[in-house]
Amino acid sequence: MKNPFVGTGVALVTPFRKQETIDFSKLEKLIDDIIDNGVDYIVALGTTSEAATMTDTERHALQDFIVECVGGRCPIMLGLGGNNTLAVRDAIANTNFDGISGILSVAPYYNKPNQRGLAQHFKHVAEASPVPVIVYNVPGRTGVNMTAETTLSLARECPNIVGIKEASGNLTQVMQILHDKPDDFAVISGDDSLTLPMVLMGAQGVISVIANSMPKEMSTMVRHALKGDVKKAVPLHFRLLPLMNAIFEEGNPSGIKALLEIQGKIGNTLRLPLVKVSKPLYNKLSSLYEEFNG
Repeated sequence: MKNPFVGTGVALVTPFRKQETIDFSKLEKLIDDIIDNGVDYIVALGTTSEAATMTDTERHALQDFIVECVGGRCPIMLGLGGNNTLAVRDAIANTNFDGISGILSVAPYYNKPNQRGLAQHFKHVAEASPVPVIVYNVPGRTGVNMTAETTLSLARECPNIVGIKEASGNLTQVMQILHDKPDDFAVISGDDSLTLPMVLMGAQGVISVIANSMPKEMSTMVRHALKGDVKKAVPLHFRLLPLMNAIFEEGNPSGIKALLEIQGKIGNTLRLPLVKVSKPLYNKLSSLYEEFNG
């Protein structure tokens, strides 16, 4: 299957009101801002959305709203994963895929399966999904790393698995995948700060957190990198880097929500167990944003 996810995807945050209900009005404005400023696709209900703290009713309402709001202006990738393979298959079977171009499925967390277990899990997901699958390796959150060998075997054996969001932070592992993968298998950066080197080595873009806040700058940097225009990509990368690093100092999406509030785009409300960033980090983000615009 063809992979529609090239360039800059944004791991969309969910604005909440102070009562912690979803702020659909602010979400609509955020989506319009992101699309108008050049992001290539949107990731709905990913980790950054705080989907883990939502009810099924909220997740379905959020998906429907995002699809309607995007209105076909760009592809949408839907976060759909878990650590219970049968439950993930059931969730796929009960999902409305109208307006959805693919799914992002995170490696099973907490269970700590071995590599054979990871491979079998994703084969079941691929068989169940009516749309292309991007697998998501993020050992810092799941507790298990999917090796390059496992990724490459899935790439070769499962036509419906069209790529991987690689957030291991291990560039040696990334390089092995890039070197040995099938030509039509996409490697997508899962770390904002590593996007430039990964794209220059052959990755097809990024699923970005900073792009919630800086959609134009991040998508422009990625486009330059995809064209191999290092002279234009590198200065943008280093200009964004302090903010990229700072938003993750006290966890995600706490940092990006603080920055979005500083910009006046959404309120700084999270659902427990996530909390707002500390005052020193908030002040640091405010100063970095002023410097960015200075």
